[in-house]
Amino acid sequence: MGKTADLTVVQKTTIDTLHKEGKRQKVIAKEAGCSQSSVSKHINREAKGRKRCGRKKCTSNRDNRTLERIVKQNPFKNVGEIHKEWTAAGVSASRTTTHSCRIPCVKPLLNNRQRQKRLAWAKDKKDWTAAEWSKGPRVWRKRGEAQNPRCLRSSVKFPQSVMVWGAMSSAGVGPLCFLRSKVNAAVYQDVLEHFMLPAADQLYGDADFIFQQDLAPAHSAKATSTWFKDHGIPVLNWPANSPDLNPIENLWGIVKRKMQYARPNNAEELKATIRATWALITPEQCHRLIDSMPRHIAAVIQAKGAPTKY
Repeated sequence: MGKTADLTVVQKTTIDTLHKEGKRQKVIAKEAGCSQSSVSKHINREAKGRKRCGRKKCTSNRDNRTLERIVKQNPFKNVGEIHKEWTAAGVSASRTTTHSCRIPCVKPLLNNRQRQKRLAWAKDKKDWTAAEWSKGPRVWRKRGEAQNPRCLRSSVKFPQSVMVWGAMSSAGVGPLCFLRSKVNAAVYQDVLEHFMLPAADQLYGDADFIFQQDLAPAHSAKATSTWFKDHGIPVLNWPANSPDLNPIENLWGIVKRKMQYARPNNAEELKATIRATWALITPEQCHRLIDSMPRHIAAVIQAKGAPTKY
């Protein structure tokens, strides 16, 4: 556990992510499950841009694209299944090579209209300061939509999955809500009534706040819009397919990393693990995520509405 070459792709990704967040190497080593010297060597290697040591690549770019397509079709396959399909496609590579390949991060598909809306949204918010973001948006997100459960299950490798709602603000996190049924407008409004409102009282007291949510059908339903109006809660407009503009997406990433070594045996143990991990999220972490929003906005404008590194 000391050589940089011995680090897995997951460990390297964890180190890179936490290093960008400004974490100390001691903290990064604990999260990544490796020695502090390995963290230091990896960071220095990336910073200097040195060529990686080891054998020459045995696969072509075409081979790697084939692997990427196989993984995208079903990210829950194990290495043996992926290697079998890759070999069947005419690629001559070992199981170790299959395990070591880097699969690019999958970003939401954006059409030209959505890019333009993201760009317009970012330009409209470009003058918001970190303090304004801290006083304003409060975000609420359902685990179990689009890329979220895919990331949770494929990264943490839990055989179970659960649907859970969570809320955050710059002051910290609110209570979690685990859902058993498909979320329609009525179910969503019930969650808002019994979980969001108490969380708002806990996090904001009597202060005003803006509510942020994505454009899931239950969220954008006419009945839900009426619910918000009846309760006097302003909702922040939000461009479609833009997880990089919702701070809670980054928060779920932190939760995933903290859970990567957990091995729950059933859904109830998974829920308990999520609750325990959620309870470890500090107000300081939430504040840093909200504080980063001006950088997210600037990145979207620079990318002219295209997906960003966030």
